[in-house]
Amino acid sequence: MSLITSLQNPRVKAAAQLRDSRQRQKQRRLLIDGARELGRAMDSGIRPIEVFLCRELLDSADVGLADRIVQSGAEVLEVTARVFEKLAFGGRSEGVLAVAATVSRTLDDLRLPADPLVAVLEGVEKPGNVGAVVRSADGAGVSALIVADPRTDLYNPNTIRASLGTVFSMPVASATRSETIGWLIRQGLAIYAARVDGSIVYTEADFRRPAAIVLGSEAEGLTAAWSGSEVTGIRLPMLGRADSLNVSTTAAVLFYEALRQRSLAAEG
Repeated sequence: MSLITSLQNPRVKAAAQLRDSRQRQKQRRLLIDGARELGRAMDSGIRPIEVFLCRELLDSADVGLADRIVQSGAEVLEVTARVFEKLAFGGRSEGVLAVAATVSRTLDDLRLPADPLVAVLEGVEKPGNVGAVVRSADGAGVSALIVADPRTDLYNPNTIRASLGTVFSMPVASATRSETIGWLIRQGLAIYAARVDGSIVYTEADFRRPAAIVLGSEAEGLTAAWSGSEVTGIRLPMLGRADSLNVSTTAAVLFYEALRQRSLAAEG
């Protein structure tokens, strides 16, 4: 296996372009940066097409992953540390980065368990926030997450990184706002929308039943579509001068409140 040393190598340049959403759409590929993220992607059935390895940066604990990559049939391309720096996201230096085919999941792909808890993000722009919400949803046992009218794609490298790769294992889907609302209603879910003017405090919401928690962007909040008679607005107490929390913080509070209620119901 030859070592790639040039920053102008066509394979390196094509992979680096996948930082841009337009290139991800054009190439129909995505970039998975990091050993943990790649391992979780492969655990979820994602098969890398090509993997860039930098042996001098690869942690000894990740040697087993390298063997697994070879066994997957992916093309392995060894690169120097200088070349890997061009590919790696945000100065990461774990020594492994993969290119895989784009993942496309819709509402029809979601399979809900009994008494599901579904999270919805409407119009959230920052991929890091989306990834952090996915990570909290995974930790709290949320059944599925829907990105409604997305302003960033679910497989932005920063989303993958912030989710620690759980975006691959978590049941996720993208849809329009109207499609999402219709789907939630057909599933028979109680819809709770986090709003600063919510009619009830979040602890008064009944998350023990099949339910959906809806969150909007920090800049604009939720649109008026989430103020219908089928939606209950819930709020978090804000005792200082700020009127809202970061969306990922709000999501974590609400997800774990739902987990608390459901755990108590199971014990009782």
